[in-house]
Amino acid sequence: MAAPRFEPQDPGYAERVRASFARQGAMGTLGAVLVSVEPGVVVIELPWAQGLTQQHGFLHAGMVAAALDSACGYAGSSLMAADAGVLTIEYKVNLLAPAQGQRFRMVGAVVKPGRTITVSEGHAYGIDQGREKLIATMSCTLMTVLGRDGIRH
Repeated sequence: MAAPRFEPQDPGYAERVRASFARQGAMGTLGAVLVSVEPGVVVIELPWAQGLTQQHGFLHAGMVAAALDSACGYAGSSLMAADAGVLTIEYKVNLLAPAQGQRFRMVGAVVKPGRTITVSEGHAYGIDQGREKLIATMSCTLMTVLGRDGIRH
């Protein structure tokens, strides 16, 4: 089954998403980098760092969830109008394997865009010596926010 193709409402969606990501302090703290922005699909990568681990040396589940949430949110945002903001209203994470690797790739993809509610899904991969392993999945529900002070892109 081929991935769905979506048309963005805003022709400047990629620049808007990149500018918003640059303002996000949480992703900067994690050392995350926005790798690619396509209509309905966003990829974020981050390196392994001691300060992001849990007691066994794995990337902490909270760090995985935060980066996946951003990937899913920006995937949804890429399809929204230029003046729209996006907020996550619900997510569920399945932690499938310990988050091991030299770096991590989070892919967010829209499943169903909507005027008010958008559903996206995420996949997190641990990358170690060229091998990728699926470490987590996310189901994410997003809300489009219009005309609200402080919530914009």
